Amino acid sequence: MFMLGLRDDIVELTAYQKLIGQLIAITTVVVLGDVRFHSFYGFLGIEELPLWFSYVFTVFAIIGLTNAFNLIDGLDGLAGSLSVISFVVLGTWFISVGSVTYGFIAFTYAGAILSFLMYNWHPAKIFMGDTGSLVLGFSLSVMCVKFVEVNGSLPLNSFTFNAPFAAAAAFMIVPLYDTLRVFIKRAKKGKSPMAADKSHVHHFLMRMGFRHDQVAFILGSVKILCILFVFAFHKLPDIVMLPALAFIIVIGGIILDNLTLKRVKEIVRDSPRVLAQRKYFGVRKKVKIDQEIFQNEGANPN
Repeated sequence: MFMLGLRDDIVELTAYQKLIGQLIAITTVVVLGDVRFHSFYGFLGIEELPLWFSYVFTVFAIIGLTNAFNLIDGLDGLAGSLSVISFVVLGTWFISVGSVTYGFIAFTYAGAILSFLMYNWHPAKIFMGDTGSLVLGFSLSVMCVKFVEVNGSLPLNSFTFNAPFAAAAAFMIVPLYDTLRVFIKRAKKGKSPMAADKSHVHHFLMRMGFRHDQVAFILGSVKILCILFVFAFHKLPDIVMLPALAFIIVIGGIILDNLTLKRVKEIVRDSPRVLAQRKYFGVRKKVKIDQEIFQNEGANPN
């Protein structure tokens, strides 16, 4: 995965080429490393999974999570902040239940990311690129799979989750929600889901006037609240927790969209000179101004 990201940073690959590379890397880990979902642990009444379905489902899940995390890497410090939260929580949980090896791996990632964030925090001096975001997304996805599997093998007196899939989703909640939200919006407009635009959550927060570091703090706080939510109700099953988590995030997204629209209208109303320029120069000028705003802020439109 590291070599795939490095190649894409040096010589841009097509979406198809990146997908093939990801399939090779992920399938190798899933099959040879036996990193897979062995069971649904009672979710939807399903226990042990057939071997072929276990492989297919795990590969699909890791590819989806890896690319979702890659898409969230649009602002200084954002991807690093979101990943370090998950690695710290996962590391703490793994060590607390006796899986020390996985705990040390998680804390190793967390330490490396914190060192990187010293130079990636806004205004950033260095950037992780696809090399970093793909590796972090892939590693975090694998750790989520191991979390579900370790949780399912623990004795009843341990700190176990009756909703392991909801907990795993909480560790990746911001990239997951953002990717699904963006894909749905693009599909409604008749665009390709992979077409770059400025409809990501972090773009909406920037339109409200927040800086890179403030956006990272806000989305990081949302992630922490979601993780605390699944920890607080860890005895409830996935059939309850997954819809509850989805409902909370969707409602939050709707509120964000409405607040953003309201704020943008206020900015336009309070900026008659800019409004006059847009009216005079037409749509092309409007698009150009929006692009310049995001370029000056250093936001990634993907």
